[in-house]
Amino acid sequence: MTDTVSSKILERLLKGKESLGNEAREYFEGYIKSQLLDDQSFKDKAGKSDLYYTLFGWTLCYVFKIKLDTKKMIEYLNTHKKEELDLIHYAALKRCYLIYQLIKMGKVITGIGLLKKQNIKPLSEFISVPNQDIYAPYTQYIWMLLTEDTGNKISKDVVSNLENYHIEKGGYKNSESGVHASANATAAALSVLGQLKGYDNNEDLIALKAFQNPTGGFSAAKNSPVPDLLSTATALFVLSCYGEKPNYPVMDFIEAHWSESGGFVGTIMDDKSDVEYCFYGLLALGCL
Repeated sequence: MTDTVSSKILERLLKGKESLGNEAREYFEGYIKSQLLDDQSFKDKAGKSDLYYTLFGWTLCYVFKIKLDTKKMIEYLNTHKKEELDLIHYAALKRCYLIYQLIKMGKVITGIGLLKKQNIKPLSEFISVPNQDIYAPYTQYIWMLLTEDTGNKISKDVVSNLENYHIEKGGYKNSESGVHASANATAAALSVLGQLKGYDNNEDLIALKAFQNPTGGFSAAKNSPVPDLLSTATALFVLSCYGEKPNYPVMDFIEAHWSESGGFVGTIMDDKSDVEYCFYGLLALGCL
């Protein structure tokens, strides 16, 4: 049975935690706890409760065994109207239910079908999807996470659909009308294809590695002003799934994005941490 992407991510987050010394772990945990609200949701950058950030926060709480009130967790989840959510927030809600089950029942993600199969909305019925394109690599990646997390399976038609986003020189673009590959579209496509076809060596891994610069970080695009932690973590994650290593060492880059607050920032130009980048910082550490 193929492991879900969720299980692969969780495995690396746990590895990232184990790489931290006691002092660093306490420092990191302290920041996570500081972002938790009374209703057990997590703050966004503006300090307000947010479902998307709650997903990252709850996942980190599970990894670090930070105690949450499961009664308040389910009450919070039940305040959301699924039919009004876009794909990203719908998938976040379903993943939050999964994390809730993990925390409440102490289960471990081992593969497709952790929970009983759930009915989910068809992809074509969401009010909004990334780039407003249901076939784009990132949309298909989010859709795959959703289908796996709910015990469903993604159609293998995705393989042929993704060809429309492939760049001849290697890599994948965000939209059919695009000209250049992006790191995140390439990572998303490689993750989907790896789950469907197997994680076999291919030329697009070379294209993904090319987004890294000598500082160790990966840039979202070749013309991005600075590399960022999200692109770095997602690229490292996909490379690790394929058994590949980046071209340059990454540890110094990751440490440079760990702020005095105890959390991580997205780029060296940012001065504010949040739980999303804490998630990506820990994921990056766990992929080394």
